Amino acid sequence: MALSLNKPKLDNLAGDIWKSAERLRGKFKAYEYQSVILPIIVIRRLECVLLAWREARRAEVLARRPQLTEPQLAKLVKELELNPQQTPFSNKTSWTLRKVYEEDHALLEANFRAYINGFSKNVDDIVEHFNYRATIGTMVKNNRLAPILNQYKELDLGPDHLSGLEMGYIYEEMLRRFSEQSGEEAGEHFTPREVVRLMVDLLEIPIRERHFSIYDPAAGSGGMLSVAKEHLLDRAATAEERQRVEKFLTVHGQELSPTNYAVCQADLLIKNDKQATVFLGNSLIPHDRYSRDPGDQWPETKWRFNRMLSNPPFGVTWGGKDGYEAEARRLETTRYRAGMPRVNDGALLFLQTMLAKMVAPADGGSRIAVIFNGSPLSNGDCGSGESEIRRWILENDWLAAIVILPDQIFYNTGIFTYIWLLRNDHAYPVACQTVTRADEPTSRNTTARRLVAGRL
Repeated sequence: MALSLNKPKLDNLAGDIWKSAERLRGKFKAYEYQSVILPIIVIRRLECVLLAWREARRAEVLARRPQLTEPQLAKLVKELELNPQQTPFSNKTSWTLRKVYEEDHALLEANFRAYINGFSKNVDDIVEHFNYRATIGTMVKNNRLAPILNQYKELDLGPDHLSGLEMGYIYEEMLRRFSEQSGEEAGEHFTPREVVRLMVDLLEIPIRERHFSIYDPAAGSGGMLSVAKEHLLDRAATAEERQRVEKFLTVHGQELSPTNYAVCQADLLIKNDKQATVFLGNSLIPHDRYSRDPGDQWPETKWRFNRMLSNPPFGVTWGGKDGYEAEARRLETTRYRAGMPRVNDGALLFLQTMLAKMVAPADGGSRIAVIFNGSPLSNGDCGSGESEIRRWILENDWLAAIVILPDQIFYNTGIFTYIWLLRNDHAYPVACQTVTRADEPTSRNTTARRLVAGRL
């Protein structure tokens, strides 16, 4: 049975978290709120996992050795925690957010930094990508560290209280609010779960007894990959089918934003999903290990994927002094040989990146579902880069269908959006799909229509 979201509970929690962001007003700029709030959410969720793990191990050890004293028991549990084979991450200190807050506030910063520095390397990497150590100094300077610790020291963010799906909703709801508060128009629109499920259904991902891969070149906080796998697990009719999904399905992604990447890595760490790998970097340019800016670490010369789905940012500028045009043009004769779109909209670069990673038809082929706004459909006159890319897709018979999504289905934009379905394996069956946003009444115009049936 598919897991449904308890929207009132999640909205209340998001509201409580947002109150802590509002307390930063006057001390932090609006665009700085997420640098304070998102890391502490992640740290508290990781802490909830560790505390639950310690309690479970404590009960197991006591059941076997009831004669242990409390200091002996605490030492043994800590030794177990620091064993990487026992738990995917750890903290070598005995600090918690509660203990840090309840100690002498003159030592608050030092104790909190000791706690942060006590995490294992995989968590330390997440902290680094948040650039959180610098933020701690700013919080202390503005007298905001104590109030933030006080709010989060008891907040129940553990997986037993909030599933990965629910936590993903919270993350993305907060990212949406931060974006709105700071007035950003970066083109990032976080994908409603209903839309992801529709995309997964349209991709017809099979449950097989051999390896099968899913890829997202703009993974964001990992929601699309996570929901794709969870939705597939929901579809599994038997325990054996669920085991097949866990054993044979691998998910792969890349994300440019360090903040989104850190959130994604924390989620994967908590799940301890060894079948999922997401890299930090720009999937539209070649990777150079000597460059400060990492590029595509899933190059098509080495990697091909059975299914691909993505919601790349709309209207991404890839040229000009702030872009990466020179790096992207290194792929002009290979990946982007069909054409280069205008420099203020990289949507068709993402599409060509995905098309380049398709499995050969003789080996089973691939299917792609990608969300675009209207620009890739109509931008560019005849002979332009956009027009040539569209012609190339049609001549290769890759475009299977286009789905119109209802307006207002994305939480921070009212523009019309479309799911492009592409494949190089065989024609899609004709079908109609309907998608509604979970918090919208069915009387609203929330019907998504399969526009193109058969071959285009």
